[in-house]
Amino acid sequence: MTAPHYDVIVAGVGAMGSAAYWHLAKRGLRVLGLERFDLGHAMGSSHGLTRIIRLAYFEGSHYVPIVRRAHQLWQETGDAAGLKLLHVTGSLDLAPEGAGPVESSLQSCLDHGLAHEVLDQAEIARRFPAFQLPSGHLGLWQPDGGFVASEKAIYAHVGLAQSKGAEIRTGEPMLDWRPTADGGVIVRTERGNYSAGRLVITSGGWIADAVPALASQVKTVRQAIGWFTTRRPELFREGAFPVFILTVEEGNFYGFPLYEHPGFKLGGPHFGREPMDPRDPDRTPSPTQVRLIRECLARYIPDAAGDPLTVKGCVYTVSPDEGFVIDAVPGVPQAVFASACSGHGFKFASAIGEILADLSTDTKTPFDLSPFALARFDA
Repeated sequence: MTAPHYDVIVAGVGAMGSAAYWHLAKRGLRVLGLERFDLGHAMGSSHGLTRIIRLAYFEGSHYVPIVRRAHQLWQETGDAAGLKLLHVTGSLDLAPEGAGPVESSLQSCLDHGLAHEVLDQAEIARRFPAFQLPSGHLGLWQPDGGFVASEKAIYAHVGLAQSKGAEIRTGEPMLDWRPTADGGVIVRTERGNYSAGRLVITSGGWIADAVPALASQVKTVRQAIGWFTTRRPELFREGAFPVFILTVEEGNFYGFPLYEHPGFKLGGPHFGREPMDPRDPDRTPSPTQVRLIRECLARYIPDAAGDPLTVKGCVYTVSPDEGFVIDAVPGVPQAVFASACSGHGFKFASAIGEILADLSTDTKTPFDLSPFALARFDA
């Protein structure tokens, strides 16, 4: 029996995969998406209502052109889907002077002409009285930052792609794949085989199963997020409170204005990650991670230090240098992948989906992808 044929198969329809699925379908290609779980599941890295988008990027100025494009695409995609995906609240990087995050965020603003202000502790307290920060903390304010409605974003991408004729099969993971002699691929699932001219692999924590060259370069870890009762919700409403990254002695934490959930959302400690096997269905965060989040709230954001309302875990797939990996599978140019986004990738998903569509259609991307090449680890 002949395998059904597609122009492109997308394996993994989460943040990156759903965006690639949409951009490919928008170009008139016949696209199949394969997702191992339900659409919008809580087993990966995209659930929990919101993800921060920051343009002042302390992880490196080379990310800024891509995140600016992502910012534009989140607005356009929301408009096309009739959903508000991008919420502009301003972003605030908070850290001790000289610790690095504020200085690096400032450099990215200077390199790319981003509007910004450096705030001292007194000004932070005046503008955002919910924070009670130690003496010596600075803030880097960037007015274009905010958050993306993460689950809605995946639904928007998939719905738009389906409106262009794209197909999706949920509960059907890719088991394996192989290149064909004519320069295409055959993908195998429990339900059969599919053929395609190109393959996009965006399977998150399962990426090394499909790209063995990544097996020694990535690890999966568990991260905690929680929503907590607030004493003064007016301090945390959207329009009064920004998204933020907070560096303190307890670790690196990130938070949001109130959105849909009645609790205040805080995640972290960002680098207090605990190794896990993504095949383990338990996503419960550890007591240590939850304790550190609650200690952070009690000490630095006390009006949000109430009882936990919801606590969740999610999976980060982490590379050795915390950078992304966006490349073709070694020796197989018709198969491209994006993964190991190391806990800071969702904000880029709309643009990375476009990049993957470019790579899958031999279209020149406007971005320098050399910092994200797999070969950098060989060096």
